[in-house]
Amino acid sequence: MPQTPDPAPSTPPAPRRYVENKPPRGLYVRVFIYVVATHVLLAFMSLLVIIAKSR
Repeated sequence: MPQTPDPAPSTPPAPRRYVENKPPRGLYVRVFIYVVATHVLLAFMSLLVIIAKSR
């Protein structure tokens, strides 16, 4: 029996587009670290101001 090739589809499949619905998890971690670091820095600077005013 000769092997016959499959007929070509009439329309080619649509190309898949990559749609990113949510940002990567690393972004959340980085933002969390930046927020915590900013608050720690602000608390340290506030402590310096409070100590400087009390002298």
